[in-house]
Amino acid sequence: MAAVTSSVWGQEPLPRVAAPLREQATDRVRAAILDLRLQPGQRLVERELVENLGVSRATIREVIRQLAAEGLVTVVPQRGAEVTSLSASDAADIYEMRAALEALAVRRFVQRADPDHVRALRAAVDEIARTASGPDGEALAQLEAKDRFYEVLMAGSASDPLLQTLAGLQARVRLLRATSLSVPGRPHQAAEELAAVVDAIEAGDAEAAAGACVHHIRNAAATATAELAGHGRS
Repeated sequence: MAAVTSSVWGQEPLPRVAAPLREQATDRVRAAILDLRLQPGQRLVERELVENLGVSRATIREVIRQLAAEGLVTVVPQRGAEVTSLSASDAADIYEMRAALEALAVRRFVQRADPDHVRALRAAVDEIARTASGPDGEALAQLEAKDRFYEVLMAGSASDPLLQTLAGLQARVRLLRATSLSVPGRPHQAAEELAAVVDAIEAGDAEAAAGACVHHIRNAAATATAELAGHGRS
């Protein structure tokens, strides 16, 4: 397994700013995992993290505990911490949960969102389409555009129970999203699928919007689980 180098973390230690160092370190490691700069199964060696991030070993242990609680890191006996590797079956279960929860969020959005929310959702899906047409280096921009879409969707759905339930899945969902969007052609397809969701929302058709949402998630699931199964065979 390749060592974790400064190219993953950037060239400088974490700055001493207002946010606690633990939060800064957690954010940086989380981002490296979600952007796939740290690959599933890659070991997180305390000494390397201390050297690259410029924080104490105790802080790194807190970071690993936090990311393990989020499901992004797995602590393996006799081996230590490593980036979580989701199996194809794990991914299938997460996508099934997403399909049910996000379809409900779309229905609530149609019922509860105001015109500003609808306009913001259209702007978000337009940004998804723009980043899908960009160079391969815009993978992070694609993920950020998708994040913005779901932020608006949840705000317009005005459902704290839905928001809290989906928050528990968020880190692993974003990891799967990065996996599916890394497959050639998938970003364009995803942009078209989400545009269909917004079209139905603008038409005030909650059931059509929910159906389009489920269609999008099923396609993402097929792409990601095939990719994960392929890695498992390699």
